[in-house]
Amino acid sequence: MNTGRFAPSPSADLHIGNLRTAVLAWLFARSTQRRFVMRVEDLDDRTFADIAARQLKDLAAIGVTWDGPVEWQSAHAQRYDAVVADLNARGLLYECFCSRRDIAQAPRAPHAPQGAYPGTCRDLTDADRQRRREETGRPPALRLRTDEITYTVEDVLHGRYTGIVDDFVVRRGDGVAAYNLAVVVDDAAQGIDQVVRGDDLLPSAPRQAYLARLLGYPEPTYAHVPLVLNEDGARLAKRDGAVTLAEIGVEPALAQIAGSLGWPTATDLESLLEVFDPVRLPRHPWIYRPK
Repeated sequence: MNTGRFAPSPSADLHIGNLRTAVLAWLFARSTQRRFVMRVEDLDDRTFADIAARQLKDLAAIGVTWDGPVEWQSAHAQRYDAVVADLNARGLLYECFCSRRDIAQAPRAPHAPQGAYPGTCRDLTDADRQRRREETGRPPALRLRTDEITYTVEDVLHGRYTGIVDDFVVRRGDGVAAYNLAVVVDDAAQGIDQVVRGDDLLPSAPRQAYLARLLGYPEPTYAHVPLVLNEDGARLAKRDGAVTLAEIGVEPALAQIAGSLGWPTATDLESLLEVFDPVRLPRHPWIYRPK
């Protein structure tokens, strides 16, 4: 069954921008008669169960509903390991010993896109890998051996978007699945065919769509929505004042979100759903000014 989703990472309480994105994901799904599921992306060691509980409570408080139980990424290590094993058996993975500093300082080919992995570890010999393992003293990450430099996706709000598809990491050095792999595998497992999220994640869509195609998964419909920024034009953060639901209040937060989307008279998500039209959505960031 066609499905949309919201997938918060429980590293901090949701702010008004996160809540607005969750509302938009819910509106996109419900307005197209899709199921809507909730997934907690808790693979990072900087995520916490108590924060996840508060996030889910806040989402429910503003009227976001979801179908079925909440999914937790940390419960699906075997799911990711099976995909990594399959890719490795197909000869599509290689070990990478590079740190972020190594990558930033590495020389690049003239045609290489800015921000792409320079391929330092792509063609290491067995002896090279052993030497690097001894030099670094840390286990390697696993990168996907790609055969395309760029990939194009269709986005409801941005149209055709072409972005980098380099040899991106699919498993970190600590053995945990990387974001780009976990999100693709989870979306496929949950039947998600509509991905609505902040437009800061638009550059990751080509990598994820490419991986989905490689794994034989259907490519989802993307809608990357504008972020919420502070008065200085920077990403919203705790220092910007009253930004969480506990600080703003449920009714004021809903009123602010509805107003930012162009429907200031909507008082709850059901009334917002009645007037929701993706064509009318603002295409620019919302500058948030605490009341």
